[in-house]
This record gives sequence, structure tokens and C-alpha cells, in this order.
Amino acid sequence: MMSGLAVQLLNGLAGASTLFLIAVGLSLIFGVSRIVNFAHGSMTMIGLYVAYTLVGVLGDSGVAWWAGVLLAALAVGALGALIEIGVLRRVYHAPELFQLLATFAVVLILRDAALWIWGPEDLFGPKAPGMKGAVDILGRAFPQYDLFLIFVGPVVLLALWLLLRRTRAGILIRAATQDREMVGALGVNQAWLFTGVFALGSALAALGGALQLPREPANLGLDLTTIGEAFVVVVVGGMGSIPGAYLAALLIAEIKALCYGLGTVELFGTSFSMSKLTLVVEFLVMAAVLVWRPWGLLGRPQANVRSAAEAEAPMRPMGRGAQLAVACVFAVLLMVPWLGEQFPYATVLLIDMLIAALFAASLHFVMGPGGMHSFGHAAYFGLGAYGAALLLRGAALPMEAALVLGPLVALVGAVVFGWFAVRLSGVYLAMLTLAFAQIVWSVVFQWDDVTGGSNGLVGIWPAEWLSSKTAYYWLTLATVGASLYLLRRLLFSPLGYAMRAGRDSPLRAEATGIDVVRQHWIAFSVAGLFCGLAGALFAFAKGSISPEAISVGRSVDGLVMVLLGGVQTLAGPVVGAGVFTWLQDSVSRATEYWRALLGAVVLGLVILFPQGIAGGLLALAARMRGTDDAGAAATGGRR
Repeated sequence: MMSGLAVQLLNGLAGASTLFLIAVGLSLIFGVSRIVNFAHGSMTMIGLYVAYTLVGVLGDSGVAWWAGVLLAALAVGALGALIEIGVLRRVYHAPELFQLLATFAVVLILRDAALWIWGPEDLFGPKAPGMKGAVDILGRAFPQYDLFLIFVGPVVLLALWLLLRRTRAGILIRAATQDREMVGALGVNQAWLFTGVFALGSALAALGGALQLPREPANLGLDLTTIGEAFVVVVVGGMGSIPGAYLAALLIAEIKALCYGLGTVELFGTSFSMSKLTLVVEFLVMAAVLVWRPWGLLGRPQANVRSAAEAEAPMRPMGRGAQLAVACVFAVLLMVPWLGEQFPYATVLLIDMLIAALFAASLHFVMGPGGMHSFGHAAYFGLGAYGAALLLRGAALPMEAALVLGPLVALVGAVVFGWFAVRLSGVYLAMLTLAFAQIVWSVVFQWDDVTGGSNGLVGIWPAEWLSSKTAYYWLTLATVGASLYLLRRLLFSPLGYAMRAGRDSPLRAEATGIDVVRQHWIAFSVAGLFCGLAGALFAFAKGSISPEAISVGRSVDGLVMVLLGGVQTLAGPVVGAGVFTWLQDSVSRATEYWRALLGAVVLGLVILFPQGIAGGLLALAARMRGTDDAGAAATGGRR
């Protein structure tokens, strides 16, 4: 038992080194550029693929194998520099969240590029020369290569410490993490500094991937898997802290190894498999650390960065022209089923668009007016869906009752999770919401007796009077329309004004007697309720529900919808949801490489409309009218 546990802990040390290499690059990039780089996991994936190719070309013996690994890291570092120059420089003037959207588009493009070059199959690389055997540790065999990896992390940590402390470039990087405008005022070329850091971070991520060549196959799912773990390590250690990244990687890897080593344990007379915790243990650690230390283990409060984006103007009620336009759109939507013979798929697609619009609008409620960035909003979508499904099947309630009561499950989850989340801000708040979402996903995924586990629940159909797609479409349209109206009314209520006051100036809001944390908690709960309603509508629309509804991908889709439409306009999430859902549906049926095409379209929209589609169109309309309020229309018109 003890020997097996010791070997598992050594495996944890090897995993910690790899995790550190990936996470430290992400920490450097965020520390300097303040970009939440979703494409960082793609660099790890591409690094592993390129190493596989280079080792195959150069040979898998002696120096050639190691040369292939190092050249792969350098090649991906150069790719990272090209991405920074060609893509990110064009969106630095945009709000930070739109920069995140640009990196997400890069993820889609790089995944399909890898699919085109290397194909869909997993690719297994050769073992490292001279390290194909194992050593005896406490009577158990331990791979020589894993023993080598244990020392890689500390060596890279030392090298980075020397770089940041003993070189001029390192001093500039450290200075930029504290005040990049000051660095620019001293005459330093910020553009090339950003490029260099992005290249270094990408090379480190690729090195982490390339070193996995003897341990795991190159596969297309590595990008999203890696980025989730890297974010956790960076946040737990503290954004921008290199030693913190290593400490966090060590802590998380060893806890996961301990769970594997313990296996099944007896708790209060009940057998419990500790290995099941490995699906979510890093998020449990992150949640605990952020509640205890909001800036991470070795982190510090983030320095304020002056944004180049235009300041938001106050929201204004919808004018008569906008009201008339909304009424016309609603009338057209009501008549869509009568066009079913000519466009039989239109009703199904519009149901998906309407549900997506409510999902995105509930997320925008906390992101835009509330200023709370959530990376785990899908948790409440899934809780509402599963709540409705279980009430229908388990409690044998009528569909109508399940549709009404199901979202209350999401409300309870939002109330509990929100109490912790709203006490943080920025990336730390976003990552805590992601942690809660992953905890919910893990419970749903593994609770086979109740949720159906990975298979989900089926047979979740509407009542008889809603059995036709036309009837369910009208119900969805009425429900979503009423919900969007209520959300808008709330934004012009005392709650809405208090939310925006707390977002724009928490200190001033507190000084005037507003309990900012309480108001944001209420807003978080309201958003969870309406998101749960979207989930319940989704479950009955599809007739089934699975853990995919709570996945990271679903939360990312919500972020893309909000940002694509425009986070600074009330119409933004609705427009973004419609455009994204339509694009995803039409592009996926057009080509095998639909992700790359979708990513290119999203990237083009981000560059053309840095304020989102709705915000950009409002600004364009204002300029065409020749008004002096173009900036207000773009950022605060909120029609």
C-alpha cells in the first residue's frame, strides 16, 4: 500500500513539471498583456503534434529525438509571435473580453488546422532514447522518463528566475506586469515586448506538450483539456507569479496522485472511490484557495490598467423607433410556423436561437451591467434542465409544473455559488464560477442512479398540447420574449442602477449606502434563474439532457454569444446568440472544417466590430445620422 502510494506521489511530481511548463507560459502572457489567452492550450497541442512529426523526420535516437522536441517548442514559439502580430495587435484597442473572443477564434482555427495536417486519429510517439526502461523504487517499477520529468520543472523555474531577475528583458517583463503604461513612457517598445512574451509563453506551452510525446498520444482534444488545467494552476498560484505557478502545479498534481493512490476508502461505513475526485479535484482546490486567499497563494491584487476602450454612457430607455422595430421582429417571428412548408427546418432552428438568446441575455445581465465575468454560466443552464427533467421523471409532475419549478433548482445553485463568487472580481471571479460549474458537471457525470451519468436522461417530452414543433415554438417565443422584457425592466429598476453603480465605482457606491456585494449577489441569483429557465426549455425541446449541457464548451459558447453581439448593449446578447447559432448550424453542415471557418468569421467580426455587432451597428447608425452622440450609441445607447 505504502509503496504504491509513494510511486503515485512520484507520478504527481512528474505531472507537476509538465503542468508548470504549460501554466507558467500562460501566467507570463497574462501578467504582461492582461489577455486571458484561450489559445494557450492549442499551443500545447500543436507542440505535441509538431514534435511527433519532427522526431519522425529526424529520427528517434540520440540527439535527434531531443532536437525534435526543442525545435517543436521553438517553432510553436514563432507561431505564437505570428498570432500576436497578425491577430492580437489588431484588437488591443478593444475591451479585454473581446481579446478573449479573438483567442477563442484562434482555438477553432488551430484545431481544424491540426485536423487537416495530422488527421483525426491519436498519434503515439516513440520513447525517449536512453529512458525506455524503469527503475526500482520500493519494490515497484518507475519509468526512467518520469524520473527525468521530475527535475525539468525546477530547472525551468530556476532558468525563468534568472531571466526575470538578472537580464534587462526580464526586468522589463516584471515592470510590465505592474504598470505597462509606465514601461511605455520610458521608451520601451511595448509592441515588441508583448510579442516576445507571447512567443516565450507559447514556446513553454509547446515544450510542455512535446515532452509528453512518450507519455500520451497527440490528439485534437488536448487544447481545451489543457487550457482548463492551466487556468486553474495560474489562478491558484496567483496571476503573474512564477513561483506560485510551480507551487500550485505541485499541489494539484500531488493531490490528484493521492486520490489515485488511495483508491476506494471507507467513509462512515460507505465505500467511496477517491479516484472519481480526479475529474474535479483541481477545481475543488481552486475554489477553496480563492475563498481563503482571493488573489491566489502567492498572488497580489492586480494593478489597474487604463483601457483604450471608450467609456460607457448611461443606459437610455428604448425609443419609439426601437420599440416599433422590436414589435415588427416579434410579429415576423410569430408568423414563422406558417412558412414551415417552404422552410421546414426554420422552426427547429429558431427554437434553438431563442433558447440561446435567453441563455446569453442572462449571462449578459451579470457581465454587462453587473461587471461580473462568468466562465461557468452553463452550470445554471444544466441545473435548470436537469431540475425539470427529474421533476418530470422522478417526481412524476406534469410538464408544465416541471418547466416552472425546474429553474428554481438553478436559482438555489446561483444563490449558493453566488455568495462566494461575488466577493471576488476580475479573472478570479471568472475562474471561481468555472470551478463551481465543473463541480456540478462532475456530480452530474458520475451520479448514475439519479442523473443517468454520462448517458444523461431521455424521454423528456413536452405535454400533449405542446407535442408539435409549432406549439412548442410559440411557447418558447412567449417565454423568452417575456423573460427578456423582465430582464430589461430589472436593469431600469433600483437593482439595475445599483448594479451599474457597483460596477463603475464600488467605493462611491458604498459611500452612498449601496451594499454592492448584496446587490451583485441578487443579480447573480436572478441571472441563474433565467438561465435555468433556458435550460428547462432546452430539455423539453430536445427530449433529453446530458452532462454536455454543463460542460466548459457550453459556457464558452455563452461568452462568445455575448461578446460577439456586444457586451455594452442590451441588444448585444440577442444579436450575438442569433448570429452564433445560425453560423454554427450553417457552417457545420457546409464543410468538415467548420470550426476553422467559424473561427475565421468570428475573428473577422471581432476586428470589424470591436464593440460587438450590435454596438458597431449602433455606432454606424449614429454616424450616418450625423449626430454627435456616436460614442454614446456605441457604448451606452443600449437599445
